[in-house]
Amino acid sequence: MLSGKRILLIISGGIAAYKALELIRRLRERGAAVTPVLTSSAREFVTPLSVSALAGEKVYTDLFDLTDEAEMGHIQLSRVADLVLVAPATADLMAKMAQGSASDLASTLLLATDTPVMIAPAMNVRMWEHPATQRNLDTLKRDGITVIGPDEGDMACGEYGRGRLVEVPQIVAAVERALADGPLKGRRVLVTSGPTHEPIDPVRYIANRSSGAQGTAIAEALRDLGAEVVFVTGPAEKARPTGVEVIEVESALEMRAAVLGALPVAVGVFAAAVADWRVAQASGSKIKKQAGRLPVLEFAENPDILAEVSALGDERPGLVVGFAAETDDVVANATAKRWRKGCDWILANDVSPATGIMGGSENAVVLISEAGAEPWPRMDKRAVAERLAARIAEALGA
Repeated sequence: MLSGKRILLIISGGIAAYKALELIRRLRERGAAVTPVLTSSAREFVTPLSVSALAGEKVYTDLFDLTDEAEMGHIQLSRVADLVLVAPATADLMAKMAQGSASDLASTLLLATDTPVMIAPAMNVRMWEHPATQRNLDTLKRDGITVIGPDEGDMACGEYGRGRLVEVPQIVAAVERALADGPLKGRRVLVTSGPTHEPIDPVRYIANRSSGAQGTAIAEALRDLGAEVVFVTGPAEKARPTGVEVIEVESALEMRAAVLGALPVAVGVFAAAVADWRVAQASGSKIKKQAGRLPVLEFAENPDILAEVSALGDERPGLVVGFAAETDDVVANATAKRWRKGCDWILANDVSPATGIMGGSENAVVLISEAGAEPWPRMDKRAVAERLAARIAEALGA
């Protein structure tokens, strides 16, 4: 719940601005006080009257309103809230934030605030994918701003792709977690999950067996302790966790790029089942079956993401956790892997077919650390995740 919390809600222009009305209602249902700010372009989509009626508070729109400045100056307005939420955040406002512009009330508030800031971007897919927007996004993340979404789907402009504002319940959940007082509050963590798919041709691929269930559970457990979670996932079966930043990838090379782009983080948990090899030259068209002739595939080694992150200098996470799925000599092989990869912890499990762990609802792990091997009892994957999250919080002194 958000009882006693004050949220400064900045609504910028775009068709998704209409969802801000529902967002205000949901936030107030949970006990939050919402102070709304409308940009000039937002007023083309929602009216100050409708926003004020739902918020039960005055709507701020003009940087140079002398009455507002006498009652509450823009500097004070930017600092009395527990959270500054920008929903929707347009490409234009994100650019202003990244550049430190203060050309209107919204950008001035964002530049003047010392309060945590969360943004929920919404824009056309081409605008979202433009290199300038992605550069601005990287800058904002490095500045410590929490980013929720955007989602992929149909857009009002008739196009399809990433750029839709995330649904209101997801934004509310993210706000609740951002304002929760969990032991990992203020810590940014990275979790990788699922398999990778390495293409052979447009219809075939190489992959590891992974449902993504354990990685998803870990992301949720860390989120529930207050962490800001970046979740990098391959094409897993499991539904994506809410209230976290989700980055979808297909191949190991894409996962590596997403992981390095998410740094710096306090903790990296590498639960993904990344394929060790890829086809060196994937075919651009389907390889046809020919009687008596088998295709010859040349393989290339994929990057070792865990080892690469473990060997980083200043951007190395303070705690790096790897996973080892083994079928033989589990503890010995996992211990050797921890030394070889250079990570701090390894969670090892026996994925022999007889265990039923691969793709199942339970897991039985051994935590390998500098202190040795610590077997955990078999339990459901959510319980494993909660135990790991608690150990991470303990290791960080949280």
